[in-house]
Amino acid sequence: MTTNKIFLQPFDRVALGLILALTVLIGLIILQGDGVKPSVRSFSWENAKIGADDISFNLNFSRPMDIKSVEKNLKIEPPLAGKISWAGRRMVYTLLTPAPYGERYTVELQNAKDKFATLKKTEKFIQPFVGTFRSRDRVILYLGAEAQERGRLVLYNLTQEQKTLLTPKDLVVLDFEAFPDGEKILFSAHTASSQDTLSAQLYTVTTGISDDTQRNAKSPAKVDLVLDSKEYQILKFDLSPDGKTIVLQRARKNDPSDFGLWFLPIGDNGKEDEPKPIKNEQPSGDFLITPDSQAVAVAQGQGTAILPIQIDASKPLDFLPQFGVLQAFSKDGSQAVLVKFNTDYTRDLFLVTNQGTQKQLIKTTGSIIKCEFDPASPTLYCLLTQLLPGESYQEQPYLVAINLKTGQQKALLVLPPDKRDLQMSLSPDGLGLLFDQVVSTADTTTSAREKPLKTDDGQEINTSSLWLMPLLPGNDNDINAELKPEQLPLVGFHPRWLP
Repeated sequence: MTTNKIFLQPFDRVALGLILALTVLIGLIILQGDGVKPSVRSFSWENAKIGADDISFNLNFSRPMDIKSVEKNLKIEPPLAGKISWAGRRMVYTLLTPAPYGERYTVELQNAKDKFATLKKTEKFIQPFVGTFRSRDRVILYLGAEAQERGRLVLYNLTQEQKTLLTPKDLVVLDFEAFPDGEKILFSAHTASSQDTLSAQLYTVTTGISDDTQRNAKSPAKVDLVLDSKEYQILKFDLSPDGKTIVLQRARKNDPSDFGLWFLPIGDNGKEDEPKPIKNEQPSGDFLITPDSQAVAVAQGQGTAILPIQIDASKPLDFLPQFGVLQAFSKDGSQAVLVKFNTDYTRDLFLVTNQGTQKQLIKTTGSIIKCEFDPASPTLYCLLTQLLPGESYQEQPYLVAINLKTGQQKALLVLPPDKRDLQMSLSPDGLGLLFDQVVSTADTTTSAREKPLKTDDGQEINTSSLWLMPLLPGNDNDINAELKPEQLPLVGFHPRWLP
């Protein structure tokens, strides 16, 4: 009888030993249970700088979480009201109102539990998480009215108390609009040596501000020509909310009857294409691009037409015959405020919705200068005038807040009579209202001043002060609260907030 013996090679013995060791180790892990804590894998706003258009962030977890424990233990400092929704292991936090500007925020989560912790009869708390982000600085733009700033575009950072002159001395700026990212400004200007405002050309200038924390911002005050006025006079312009289209009102210099709207697309590389005419048989007045950036609201005759931004706009998308001027759109485009001119020389302000609802808000014997929707509450802020009684024609300007749900109105501030050359701008977070007070003289002759600045009615601007009225947060908006403006240490006019 023979006996068969199995002889293991050295390599086989090593492999068998490793298999036995791994089997024992796996068994110990199974007996011990899962010891790895759940964690936050990513935070979408980590080290980001956000603006009013940024309304939600998300947290991605390494495993399914107990929803109640996460929502109970999530902390944001300073607090930001919002609502939470879930999609698997991803939590989305949507802000109810824009985050106040000029703040640093911390998102903290600890003591949240694994979804299956109770089934395993173990308490597995999340690895403590802390994330940070910032909101944009509070920045304003205005036109200077004294000394070296006169006629120049000025940027003032309220958060850091820094001033930057954006345009050179040899240009007198007439109007401007900021791109949505705040990195550039579109403006019209003529040379300081010329008093002809119709010779104005269109430019862009960099602000030196960027939301991208991973790269350096472009240097401020870099001016580039967008469109000259050699063949056509540039009368008015508007920049689309997405920053990709400019709509212009132009007239040919040697043929004033060649007058109308044009659009100028801006490519992804930031370069402008050639302007193209918006062909429409009706003459056009004041205009405003819609919030979706696809159409333009134009005053035509006794009404307002909504025209597509394309070469052939012979068929309006809509026409509102009873309204002569469109004042403002809500951010989502669902609402607009329009002005109706009455035969008794009064004016009505109406709220019009995309569902066809029309609601009268105000009747005035004066003018409706400017209105803006609050992004944080159902409030409309308006700069109006009221005709004062008496034989002499005098208008009393005032600021008013209108609750669009209840119709309740509150006069915020009454300004000196005949201050009609006023500008108003609501901050992107809804917490501040800018306005100016121009001091001018009735002088239509050429001034001896180096850079004479004129109001819309031809009066020369001697000086102007800027004022800031703090507003209450949207959730705390009390129509009876007393709001007091404060004068800024700046001399200028035509103030606007940077987005």
